[in-house]
Amino acid sequence: MTTLYIRYPARAASDSGAVQPCHYALLGDSGGVTQQGVSALGNLAELVASARRVVLLLAAADVTLLTVKVPPLSASRLKAALPALVEDQLLGDPADCVLALAPVLGDVETRVVAVVQRAWLEVLVKTLVAQGAHGVSALPAQLCLPLQPGGVSAALAQDGAGLELTLRTDQQQGLGLTVSPQPEAALQTLRALAGDAPLTVYVPGSLAPQFEPLAGAMPGVALEADQWEHWMAGAKTAGPDLAAGLGATGAQSRAWQRWRWPLRLALLAVAVNIAGLNADWLRMKREAAEVRKTMDQTFRAAYPKETVILDAAAQMRKNIALAKAGSGEIAADEFTAVAAAFGEALAGLGKRDVVAGLEYKQRVLTVKLKPNAVDANTLAQAQAALAARGLALTETGAGVWQISQTRTGGKS
Repeated sequence: MTTLYIRYPARAASDSGAVQPCHYALLGDSGGVTQQGVSALGNLAELVASARRVVLLLAAADVTLLTVKVPPLSASRLKAALPALVEDQLLGDPADCVLALAPVLGDVETRVVAVVQRAWLEVLVKTLVAQGAHGVSALPAQLCLPLQPGGVSAALAQDGAGLELTLRTDQQQGLGLTVSPQPEAALQTLRALAGDAPLTVYVPGSLAPQFEPLAGAMPGVALEADQWEHWMAGAKTAGPDLAAGLGATGAQSRAWQRWRWPLRLALLAVAVNIAGLNADWLRMKREAAEVRKTMDQTFRAAYPKETVILDAAAQMRKNIALAKAGSGEIAADEFTAVAAAFGEALAGLGKRDVVAGLEYKQRVLTVKLKPNAVDANTLAQAQAALAARGLALTETGAGVWQISQTRTGGKS
C-alpha cells in the first residue's frame, strides 16, 4: 500500500504570504521510498490521488502537547471530557482546537493531549481531500523523530521565516519553534532545551557544512543526516491522529456519493416489487375468501341442517359418500369392489386357484398367494389388468400382494 508523507512547514512561514514548499516522500508497496522532493502542496494533486494514504507531519511549532490528569472514564466519555480537562492550559477556546489523546504509557492517571488549531487543520485536510486523497492522517512532527533511550533528538529545517526547530525530549513529549537563520544560535537553543541529555540533531545535507564545525565544538551534540526513513519509522508509533473526525476519508465519501442514485433506484425497485407482491397476495387472499364463502353457501344450501362448517369440501365429500352408501352404491375402494375387480383380473389370466387368503384393512386389500403359484410374468399381467380398473398392485413380500385404488380412479 503506497503512502505519501508530507512535512508541512510551520504556520509562521506561511503567514509571510509566500507559498511555502513541502518536503514529501512516497513510500512504495515494497517498503522503500520511490519518490521524494520539495513542492508546494497544491502541486501534489497527482501524488495525493495515487497514494492509498496521506500522512501529514505537522510542524512541531503548530502542535502543542499537554499533560493532563484524567479521571477513570471510558474512552468515549474521556474524549467528551477533554475540552474541560485542557481548558486551564489553553489561552483560547477548546472548541476552536482539535484535541487528540496519545496512547497510554505507564501512568494511567495522566495522558498526553495533542492540540492544534481546528480551522487551520481543516483547511489542510479539505485541500488534500479535494485533491483525491483516499485517507488523511495528521501527526505531530516532534513525535516522529527517532529517540534514543536517555537522549534528546532534534531536527533542523530552513523555511521562509528562518530555521524551524523540532525537538523530541521524551516518548510523548516534544516542542517546536522558529528562530532566526543563525546556525550557532539555533544549536545553542537546542542544547539549552535538551539540558544535560545527549543531543542528536538531524540536519539536511544542504545545511550540514554550516553546522558540522559548530556541533563538533559543543559537548554532547551529534549530527546525523536527515532522511525520510527516520520520519516514516517514527510516524508508525507517533500516536495521536489529529485528522481523525475531520472528514479525512474523502475518496470513500465521493465513491459512496457516486453510488447514491444507483442505490436509491435499487431500493425503489425493491420497494415496487414488494408492493406488487403484497398487492398480489391481497388479491389472492380476497379470491380465496370469496371461494370459501361460495363453498360455504353451496354446502349450507345442500345441507341446511349442518350448523358447524369446518371444511366445506371435506364435509361435502363425506356426506356424498354416506349418501351413496345409503342408496346401495358401492364405493370404488370398498372391499366388495376391490375384491371383485381382483377376481375379474385373475379370471382373465386363468389363475383362479392361486389365492391362499385375503385381508382388507384401511382401504387396502392384502392378498396372500400360495407358494410358487405365480411368477413375475403373472405379476406384470395382473398389474396391467388392475390398472385398467383403476387399481394399483404392489408386491410387498414373497407371495404377498397389496391392492389399492389409484388417485385417478377408473372402471370398477
